[in-house]
Amino acid sequence: MEKLTDQILHDVIKPRPEHSFKGTFGKVTLVGGNRNFGGAIIMAATASVCAGAGLVTVCTDQSNSGALHSQLPEAMFADFTNDTQVASLVTAATTVVVGPGLGDDDQGLHILKNVFAHTTIQQNVVVDGSAITLMAQEQLTAPRGNIIYTPHEMEWQRLSGIKIADQTPDRNRAARDKLDATVVLKKHHTEIYAKEQTYQLTIGTPAQAVGGMGDTLAGMVGGFVAEFHQTPLKAVLAAVYAHSAIAEQLAKNQYIVLPHQISRALPTFMKKMEAAPDEHHIGFLD
Repeated sequence: MEKLTDQILHDVIKPRPEHSFKGTFGKVTLVGGNRNFGGAIIMAATASVCAGAGLVTVCTDQSNSGALHSQLPEAMFADFTNDTQVASLVTAATTVVVGPGLGDDDQGLHILKNVFAHTTIQQNVVVDGSAITLMAQEQLTAPRGNIIYTPHEMEWQRLSGIKIADQTPDRNRAARDKLDATVVLKKHHTEIYAKEQTYQLTIGTPAQAVGGMGDTLAGMVGGFVAEFHQTPLKAVLAAVYAHSAIAEQLAKNQYIVLPHQISRALPTFMKKMEAAPDEHHIGFLD
């Protein structure tokens, strides 16, 4: 198991080309956030925007549109019950993030099936939260695309069939191979199971044990793989590392870290990381 270091940040986060525009950095379509869990998709979308994705659209419940526009004017809104519009936005995206706050009821299942029916083989598809639960419950086939699952341990139990107590690296690897996807298993020292290698995050803080932290990570992963689309696996690894690196810095002065604080710190953090390793220090808040 390879230990991740901050070198992954320098491998991925480079100065932006002089001749670039928003389309250079990808389109992210996020789908989720029912009437009760609108905050989840807003946090995920905030992370995608702050990670540098060029264009971000949020397909969510109509009741969330006001909060989305007030919290994140950079993102566009679409009603996730409009099947035709959602299908169009999913197909047009560089990266799709589905699941944060979607809910596991009949409405959530209908929306998920619509999303899965319209992804393409060229896309990155981040499957999180309720979408993982629905896949396991309904035995849904994975959609087309480069699939990235971001489960916590209970969601991984549902998807893989491996009880939490039995989730060893070997068993997790075997389950990943059957799924043929990248799995970001969120836990103390998160593990990332890719096609040919397993990686472990050795940083992080209990200050991250806050609702919405996983939604923010899913949005960051979506933003990174859209923006740094040439190296999707490295982009996933960099997002995972950056998420905890920022949290560690914030936790020096806070008992807990709020998910949106990580997102808001991302642009400054990424500016520091675009420099050569000997030109910065990881303590970007110092």
